[in-house]
Amino acid sequence: MRLTMYTDYSLRVLLYLANREDENVTITELADFYKISRNHLVKVVHNLGLNGHILTTRGRHGGLKLARPAKEILIGEVVRSTEPDFDLLECFNPATDQCVITHSCSLKSVIFNAQASFLGVLDEYTLADIAKTSRKAFPSFKTIPIIHS
Repeated sequence: MRLTMYTDYSLRVLLYLANREDENVTITELADFYKISRNHLVKVVHNLGLNGHILTTRGRHGGLKLARPAKEILIGEVVRSTEPDFDLLECFNPATDQCVITHSCSLKSVIFNAQASFLGVLDEYTLADIAKTSRKAFPSFKTIPIIHS
């Protein structure tokens, strides 16, 4: 299973905001920190706001903040809200399934169970779990190597 860059960027935004809990953060600040396109982040931030993960405020003193405490944001919930679909096999989507062995194949249930396990593990972790860096130690957060593929 592979997550999209959109989900990766979404998790990065939330991780950054979790480490700046009491501050407003700008999209430009995020783009500069992660060295990724501001235009991509605008779309990511918009979606995170629509899904209730962050609050966005316009204006001079505006910016971004988590909509709720990091300990209440499940990683699995974020992944589900940012991935376009989880159709790992053609037969996962009845509307596009053209596989001739769909009705007799047991692979679908194996892959479905693996996917459920994957998401189940993500549901065991909150944003707070992965953002253990305290606000005082935030400068050390900047030492995390960010690898772009």
